[in-house]
Amino acid sequence: MLFIQFFKSSIGKKWIMACSGGFLLLFLCSHAAGNATLFNSLPLFQAYSDQLHSHPLIIAILSKVLFMVFVIHIVTGVVLFLQNRKARGTGYKVQKRAVKYSQASRTMIYSGLFILLYILVHTCAVSFGDHGTIGLTISYLFSSPLVILFYIISFIVLAIHLNHGFWSMLQTFGVNHPEYNTLIRNLTYIVPVFFLLIFSAISLLFIF
Repeated sequence: MLFIQFFKSSIGKKWIMACSGGFLLLFLCSHAAGNATLFNSLPLFQAYSDQLHSHPLIIAILSKVLFMVFVIHIVTGVVLFLQNRKARGTGYKVQKRAVKYSQASRTMIYSGLFILLYILVHTCAVSFGDHGTIGLTISYLFSSPLVILFYIISFIVLAIHLNHGFWSMLQTFGVNHPEYNTLIRNLTYIVPVFFLLIFSAISLLFIF
């Protein structure tokens, strides 16, 4: 009951978005670190995958938690979008913003839906093979220039989404002080570009 009341409030929704977004950001970090083993070799990536799946209970729990967080983040985001569109000019205000509203902030719902499409396509693509041959599955997947193009476009959209999402998360958590605003402004570009470069580079590995 308390959670439902919290969810109904605008501040509550923003906190849910910030917390779920922070969790998904941590997942991105761990995913990027694991996938970065591809820079070394496919066998090392396969060994990483084998080690990961040697703990099926942990994988099962984390998968369910990740799925639940995704659903919460998506549903809350859609609710906030509809709520804000219905009542424009009102909402959550802060005294001074580190980053002004941008195109990224105005297209969050659309970039979020595109990322959802990417996740569905990616999950289906890598699920065709056994985790025991995931290295070969990834190698075959990125043998197509069209697939690589779709992935890179998806990573660009992800970077745009993170550009505003990362800042919004920090604002919700109260990290809004003139002393830190320059750092926050820089991080809103550094964090998205980091993920864009590392994930795109992994995709392009199979061309070069």
